Amino acid sequence: MSRRTERLGEQIRGELARLLHEEAADPRLRFVTLTRADVAPDLARADIFWSTVETPSSPSLAATAAGLERAAPFLRRRLAEQIQLRRTPELHFHHDPSLALGDRTLAILRELRDEKARG
Repeated sequence: MSRRTERLGEQIRGELARLLHEEAADPRLRFVTLTRADVAPDLARADIFWSTVETPSSPSLAATAAGLERAAPFLRRRLAEQIQLRRTPELHFHHDPSLALGDRTLAILRELRDEKARG
């Protein structure tokens, strides 16, 4: 990935995060965090990686993924209005489990620390 597409990916990620936070009405998208955006060199496609905080009241991953796919045309249109590009990339959303894995790792480390303290 070139420096230009990295910068553009970060700009797209930031703008999409703002749009989701400020303009998306779908309640399934309330807890979404965009972690990364990879833009193709020809700007035809942007792979957007997302994660969510899993709480008892948060929607399932499948429901969140469906909400993002449904919102993709709206987000692409708004992105085209906010970022001036010759071509606005198609948005493809992918779940990124890294936040959940990080939380699980921290929980295991806490358990080990507590066991050692009781030791």
